[in-house]
Amino acid sequence: MKYILGVVRIFVGVLFIISGYIKLNDPVGFSFKLEEYFSQGVLNLPFFEPYALAISIFVVILEVLLGVLLIVGYKPKFTLWSLLGMIVFFTFLTFYSAYFNKVTDCGCFGDAIKLTPWESFTKDVVLLVLILLLFFGGKYIKPLFRPFTTKVIVALSLVACVVYAYYVLNHLPVIDFRPYEIGKNIEEGMGIPEGAPKPVYEYAWKFNVNGTEEVIVTNGDYPTVDGEFIGVETEEIQKGYEPPVHDFTIEQNGEDFAAGLLQEPKLVMVIAYDLRKANLDMFSQIKKVSDQASNKGYKVIGMSASSSDQTNELVKKYDLNFEFYFTDETTLKTIVRSNPGVLVLEKGTIKQKVHYNDLDELVFD
Repeated sequence: MKYILGVVRIFVGVLFIISGYIKLNDPVGFSFKLEEYFSQGVLNLPFFEPYALAISIFVVILEVLLGVLLIVGYKPKFTLWSLLGMIVFFTFLTFYSAYFNKVTDCGCFGDAIKLTPWESFTKDVVLLVLILLLFFGGKYIKPLFRPFTTKVIVALSLVACVVYAYYVLNHLPVIDFRPYEIGKNIEEGMGIPEGAPKPVYEYAWKFNVNGTEEVIVTNGDYPTVDGEFIGVETEEIQKGYEPPVHDFTIEQNGEDFAAGLLQEPKLVMVIAYDLRKANLDMFSQIKKVSDQASNKGYKVIGMSASSSDQTNELVKKYDLNFEFYFTDETTLKTIVRSNPGVLVLEKGTIKQKVHYNDLDELVFD
């Protein structure tokens, strides 16, 4: 039993460290996921939404530290109670999401590994069982090092997490797991390969047969029934292939200009998903950057989910030399974790992507 728990201890600890690190690499992205959970349509806790980023940072650092504490064997009672509390909470959350189909991706592993709601719930149930084994076998969890060495490891882990979080919050994720990372072509990301799985639908046809309602279920064909057709209900029972880049448009006055703009040999995108939440002071620097890019022959566009009144006011206030287009807010949040942020593209391929704190790193050939 001692050796089994030793293996479980290392496995659970490493899993928590990996899961926490992936989210620590992108705490802004995890905060977006928390906002989704807090929204009225899910848990109906909107008063938590303004604190989503702070909660995100606290949770991911705690997740990493609990993994470290478990492996080194420091304060086992505190560690096991904390792990148990966290996994019970997340098991409830993933079950709620799966059963009521509220959130399609739990964000457990950020954008690195996508899990369906039921896969997330299954993963949490397995972890719950393993943590319960550790909880009831806590006497076997002994420190791996001397007290001073253990405290140093824990302290260094905490400092490393805080420094890392500070860096990615003021720049961009060190590792970009999204389909808009530097080097990726947006247009290619929207393509569907030949032979890709197609969605499968189930149709429940309702008929009035001799005064009795009958339901005939098919996968699409209209059934041959001697009765009066009442209606049909459609359910997607198997998802088809979804391209990495979807819901990507660059609209203006109801027209999508994405196809043409993605063929531009020199294109600069200034992205601000929501001007109400953006660091507007940085647009004085963006003005300089956009002027410099225009002088080098680049086409500069703005992309936002804000209203035209807001974007027009911003253009006028900072004397910007470009127009704004409308793009879905979730898509813009996915493209760059900065509000505002800047991308440089060559025929749809992302060559540069920077946080507003790193505008001076942009190079226009």
